Amino acid sequence: MFGNVFIILAFIAAVISVVKYYQVSKGNESALTFARYCFHIMSALVISASLFFLYIIATHQYQYNYVFNYSNSDLSTGLLISTFYAGQEGSFMLWLLLAVVVGIFLQSYTSKKENLEPVFMMIYSLVLVFLIAMVTPFFKSPFNIIWSQSNYIDVKYINQSLLNLPFLQNYIFTDSKTNQSFVQMSKDLVDALKSNGIAIGDFLVKGKGLNPLLQNFWMEVHPPILFLGFALSIVPFTFAVSALIKNKFDQWIKLALPWTVAASLILGLGLMIGGYWAYGVLGWGGFWGWDPVENASLIPWLVSVALIHTMLIQKHSQNVDKDKIGRFAKTNIVLAVLTFLLVLYSTFLTRSGILSKASVHSFEDPGAAVYAFLILFILTFTFIGLGGVYYRRRSLAGHINIKEKFLSRENGLLYGSLFLIASALVVFVGTSAPLIGESVETSFYNRMNLQLAVIMGLLIGLSLFLRWRETDGSNFVKSLLPSILISIIVSVTVLIMLGINNLLYVLLLFSIVFTIAVNVQKLISVFGSGYHFWGGHIAHIGFALFLFGVLASSTLSKSKQIDLPLDVKANVLNYDLTFTGAKPIEGENKYAFNINVNSKNNAFTASPIMFISDFNNDIMREPYIYVGFTKDLYFSPLSYVDSSEKNAKVEHTALKENNNTAAPPSEILTVEVSTKPFISFVWIGVFIMSAGLILVILRRNRENKILNNVSTNKIIEVGS
Repeated sequence: MFGNVFIILAFIAAVISVVKYYQVSKGNESALTFARYCFHIMSALVISASLFFLYIIATHQYQYNYVFNYSNSDLSTGLLISTFYAGQEGSFMLWLLLAVVVGIFLQSYTSKKENLEPVFMMIYSLVLVFLIAMVTPFFKSPFNIIWSQSNYIDVKYINQSLLNLPFLQNYIFTDSKTNQSFVQMSKDLVDALKSNGIAIGDFLVKGKGLNPLLQNFWMEVHPPILFLGFALSIVPFTFAVSALIKNKFDQWIKLALPWTVAASLILGLGLMIGGYWAYGVLGWGGFWGWDPVENASLIPWLVSVALIHTMLIQKHSQNVDKDKIGRFAKTNIVLAVLTFLLVLYSTFLTRSGILSKASVHSFEDPGAAVYAFLILFILTFTFIGLGGVYYRRRSLAGHINIKEKFLSRENGLLYGSLFLIASALVVFVGTSAPLIGESVETSFYNRMNLQLAVIMGLLIGLSLFLRWRETDGSNFVKSLLPSILISIIVSVTVLIMLGINNLLYVLLLFSIVFTIAVNVQKLISVFGSGYHFWGGHIAHIGFALFLFGVLASSTLSKSKQIDLPLDVKANVLNYDLTFTGAKPIEGENKYAFNINVNSKNNAFTASPIMFISDFNNDIMREPYIYVGFTKDLYFSPLSYVDSSEKNAKVEHTALKENNNTAAPPSEILTVEVSTKPFISFVWIGVFIMSAGLILVILRRNRENKILNNVSTNKIIEVGS
C-alpha cells in the first residue's frame, strides 16, 4: 500500500509540475520555484516507491502479487534484484525510475540555459505523467496485493504444516482432472488467518520464481541498459517539441545532439547485449533471429542514427548562414519525434499482448485498460509532436538559401540517413505484420536489409571524401582511387580465403573493406588533432567490423545434428566427439552432458546443459560455446535418453535410428554442433562502435561548452 500511495502522490506532483511550468512559459515567473519543488517532490516519491519495491522483493513479501509471481528465496542476490523488472509492472517501473533520474539531470542542465527550462521541463514532466499513470493501481501497479482479486494458488506455495487446519478446508479446491489442489487467496481467507493468529508471511512461504531463461547474468544488465536508452529517447523529443512551442529552431540542434548520440549509444548497446545473451545462453544458435520484440527496439535505434547524421547537416549549414535555421530543420524535428514515438510503439507491441504468439519473449495481454492507455499514450505525443510540425510548417521552411551541389557531404549524409530510414521501414513493416494477422519470414528482413547495407557501407566511405556544399569531381575521384584499389585487393584476398561467391555478399564485403580503409586513412590524418576528432571514424570502423562478423558468421556457418552414444567416438565437422556421460550440477537440479572434443590443434571438454524446470515443467537447454578469435564451436543440446533407468531425468524426444549397432546403447545424447566463423567480430565491432560514439558525445559537449563561454563573454561585453 505504501508503494501505491507514493505513486499516486507522485502522479499528482507531476501534474502540478506540468501546470506550473506552463504558467512560467506564459510569463508567470513566480511559479518557477513551485514548479521545481513539485518536480523534485515527484522525483523523490518515484525513487522512494522504487526503493520500497526493491525492499519488498528483497524481503520476500509474497503477499504482493508481483513479488509472488516473479521471485523466490532461491534466487541469487543479483537475480533477485533483477526481478524488479522481470514483469510488465516492474519494467514500466524501471523505465519510470530511469526517466526520473535523467530528468533530475535535465532540470539542472536546462535551468542554466536562457529561458529553456520552463517549456522543456513542461514537456518532459508531461511524459513522466503518462509513465507514472501506467504504474498506478488503475493500470499496472507492482504494489497490488495478491488477494485484491480472487486468486487461486497451488498448494505447493503454502506452508505445508498449515494445510490440515479445519478452517482452511473451506478455501482449498482440487481440480478433478489433474488432481491438483489450490488455495483461494481472498480477503476472507486473510481475515480467517489473522483471527487464528497466523501471519500471511508464515502462510504464503514461496514465490513462483524467475523464468529459467531469465536466470542469467545478462538479465541483470540487458534490461536496465535498454530502458535507459528508452528514457534517453525522451530527451531529443523534448528538445524538438520545445523548439516547436517556442518557434525557435536554431539552438536546439546543438543542445540535443550529445543527448541524441547518448540515446543511440545506449539503445544500440542494449540491443547487442540482448543479442549476446541470446547467442550465449538462450540456445538460439545465433545472436539475432528477427524476433518481433528484438525488432521493436531496433526500429527507433535506426531512426536515431539517421537523426544524428541529419543533425550534423543542419548544424553545419547554420555556420554558413547564421541568420537561418539551417538545412533539414523540419526533417530533424520529425525524426526526433519519431524516435520517441517508435519507442512508445515498441512498448505497445511488446506489452499489449499482440505479439504473444509471434514472439518468443513477448508479454501476455495486460488487459483492455492498459491496451487502451498505451494507444492514448502514443496518440497524445503523436498529436503534440507531428501536430506541432504541421502547425509550424511555414517557420520550418526558412532554411538557408544556399543549395549544395550533388557531390557534397550534405548529400552523402542525407542519403545515408535515407537508407537507414529505409531499413527502419522494412523492419517496421515486418514487425507490424502480426497486427493484421500475418507474420513475415526472416528471409524478408535478410533480403531487404542486405541490399541497403551494401549501399550504406559505400556511402560511409564516399561521404568522407566529400566536402561541405561542393566537391570538385576530378579531385574526388583522385582521392578515392587509393582506397578503392586497397579495398579491391583486400576484398579479393578475403573472398578467396572464405570462398564467398554470392554477388550481394561480394558487394557487401567490398563496402565493408572500403569503409574500414577510408576511415583508417581519415583517422590517421586527424590523429594529431586530439581524440575529440577520432570518434566518428572509430564508430564507422566498428560498424564495418560488426557487419563483417554478421556476414561471415551467417554465410559460412556450418551445422550438423547428431546422436552421440555413450563412449562412442563420432566425427562431426572435422572434430572427434565422444560423449562421456551426464553429471549433476547445482544440487542435482541440472545436468551437464560432457563431450570430449578433439581436433588436430586442440582438445577440450564441452558441457552443454539440460534440465527439467520446476517453473514450467519443461526441458531447459543451455548451449556450450568454445570461443575462438576466428571461429566459435557451438554445442546446442537437443535431447537425452537413458534407457537403463525407468525414469530418465531428461527424456529423449527425437531419437534417430542407429544402424551401426546391433542393440541400442543405454545412453544417447542428441546435439546440434555448429561452427560460427568470425562471429567474434560482431562483439568487437559493437565495442569499437560504442567507444567511438562516446568520443562523439565528448566532442559535442566540448563544443557546447565553448559556445556557452563565447555567448557569456558577449553578454558581459555588452553589459559593460
